[in-house]
Amino acid sequence: MIVPFAPGGASDLLGRLLAERLTTILGQPVVVENRPGAGATLGADVVAKARPDGYTILYGTPGPQIVNPSLMKSLPYDATRDFAPIVSLVSAPNLLVVNPTLPVRTVPELIALAKARPGQLTFGSSGIGASSHLAGELLKLKAGIDITHVPFRGSGPAIQELIAGRISFLIDTLLLFTEYRATGTLRAIAVGTKQPSSLMPDLPTIAETIPGFDSAAFNYLTAPAGTPPAVVARLNREVNALLVDPAFRKRLGELGLEPIGGTPAETAAFIASEAARWRQVILAAQIQAE
Repeated sequence: MIVPFAPGGASDLLGRLLAERLTTILGQPVVVENRPGAGATLGADVVAKARPDGYTILYGTPGPQIVNPSLMKSLPYDATRDFAPIVSLVSAPNLLVVNPTLPVRTVPELIALAKARPGQLTFGSSGIGASSHLAGELLKLKAGIDITHVPFRGSGPAIQELIAGRISFLIDTLLLFTEYRATGTLRAIAVGTKQPSSLMPDLPTIAETIPGFDSAAFNYLTAPAGTPPAVVARLNREVNALLVDPAFRKRLGELGLEPIGGTPAETAAFIASEAARWRQVILAAQIQAE
């Protein structure tokens, strides 16, 4: 299982959790290999060019097939033709958080402040084209506000700058902020998914203020194109069974993740719809990978 990020991140954590369970289910070792670089493109390219025998699969995130085709001038693979989707895994809800010194407690108040101070409010991200970046640009476009993006090399540095008050807010993976919210270090305003989060049911959604707003990182498994349908079907069946296992679902909930599941065709359709949706944001915001 190729995880296209360095060890220690959320994708690596779930990839290893999944590999451990699949090792037992399939009766053979499932090994995670980290291939970070180029916004997950390097790892995806390894899978795209691998022998399509079912022994090399990609832990997919929004980068390889959803965001990068619009963000980058060229890719070493075809984002659609070179992969055989297996199954949708999870969505990772985002959370809108502000520094407590910012005089806002709701999304309408944040929008009003941004309109009163055009160009002065800043939002951070874990990098250009990251889920946190696109979420902020989506808010900017849908709310019609003038806010400034400040990219960092990862979520950790962005959070520290938010705590220090050098940026105004972040929209990033919910689980990153549970500790900071509990201690009052940061103020949580709203969740980025259409539905409230079971982890923070007291918080409203951004969509309650901005209809249609939806920001969550989509994770899935995919194989090289040409992988035998029987192999894809077997992996799909086993992962779907795992996603309804109570113990596994409980662990996902602890990580702030919502299980999805479904057929390979449904996964392919969702990848296509997400690619089209975020392409509109990337083009409107004129985002390009550095």
